[in-house]
Amino acid sequence: MDANRAKEIADSPDMTIVSYFGVPVFIEHVNTGAGTARIHPLDSPDEEQTVPVDVLAEEFNGES
Repeated sequence: MDANRAKEIADSPDMTIVSYFGVPVFIEHVNTGAGTARIHPLDSPDEEQTVPVDVLAEEFNGES
């Protein structure tokens, strides 16, 4: 995923399923300049981490 798409997802009021190596995550914030995103697993909001946006995958119809 590119940084602009990650930012669109993060800023959207709609829920878009995004995964980080197969784990569904919520995007908290995107730094488009650095190409990173602050994320946490959907089931573990306290486990935030910063990752490169290019390792995030948008899920389409249950498939990444």
